[in-house]
Amino acid sequence: MKKILIYAIIVFFIIQFIRINKDNPPVKKEMDYTYITKAPSEVKAILKKACYDCHSNEINYPGYANIAPISWYIKEHINQGKEYVNFSEYGNYNQYQKEHINSALHRVIENKSMPLSSYIMMHKEANLSHEENRILLQWFSSLLINNKQ
Repeated sequence: MKKILIYAIIVFFIIQFIRINKDNPPVKKEMDYTYITKAPSEVKAILKKACYDCHSNEINYPGYANIAPISWYIKEHINQGKEYVNFSEYGNYNQYQKEHINSALHRVIENKSMPLSSYIMMHKEANLSHEENRILLQWFSSLLINNKQ
């Protein structure tokens, strides 16, 4: 048992040298979701605190993102999040994709499936209040209505 513990400590030490890339691509304001949709400041603030750390090029990595294998999990989670939607690159999506994104955003907020509970556990500020949910749902609804006209 002692040998297993020693080997586990050695492996844990060695994997710390396998670092994730924490570089954020440059952000162009004119490509950002909140700029393109002319989001009100309250919507922008909610999205920045609850969504942008996994769904943009403005990721603020917490201190624990320096510890492997936690860092690997976080990086994979961010990569998956950006595959669904990258708010920093919203301007690159076509109209159909934008409509789909806004519909999906409405759905995940309505179902309270985002932000993920695992994220909220470590980032209490991302836990959306009833009022913040209402604001986002109203915003996404208005975008969907305006796109259908």
